Amino acid sequence: MGIGTVKAVFLDRDGVLNQSIVRDGVPHPPDGLDQLAVYPDAPAALRRLKQAGYLLIVITNQPDIARGTQTRGAVDGINAAIGAALPIDEFVVCAHDDADNCPCRKPKPGMVLEAAARHAVDLHQSFLVGDRWRDMDCGAAAGVRTVLIHRGYGERAPEHTPNFVAESLGGAAEWILSGPTTAPSKAVKRSVGKRKRLPR
Repeated sequence: MGIGTVKAVFLDRDGVLNQSIVRDGVPHPPDGLDQLAVYPDAPAALRRLKQAGYLLIVITNQPDIARGTQTRGAVDGINAAIGAALPIDEFVVCAHDDADNCPCRKPKPGMVLEAAARHAVDLHQSFLVGDRWRDMDCGAAAGVRTVLIHRGYGERAPEHTPNFVAESLGGAAEWILSGPTTAPSKAVKRSVGKRKRLPR
């Protein structure tokens, strides 16, 4: 599924494009537009990826919708504001929680695979950029190369070692544009030093 000719960068939203709200070491999405802060390096990083021919697709878990603590309208409003600031081609949202056992909630690869099928994406030439273990394990399951933006959260490490660890979206874009040759299933373990490993 999703093997075509288009190359894409799949992007997590919170903690990658915009700042997360971190409580007790755990990241949370902004509650509304008043808390939305797009990272300063995001516009330039995404412009460079677009100029290099990458489709930019946001895949985001938003379980607060299922939990009743956020509305779909508020999530869509934040996405619209991000889309107005950044050259995003599509936003894909999973509104479920773990108990729903849906195939789209990361770390499951459903959002990536469905978007890849819609856009004829070549998964082997594509990447997933995220800031959490769910993103890395989702990318590995989908067969794309993964880039972890290390934000220092106090949560478990991914099951699958990312292909690269970056300090920012700009650093992630730089690595992608450098033409890495590592296969999706062959993580570059030297990219994750002890200083950059996430706590379990």
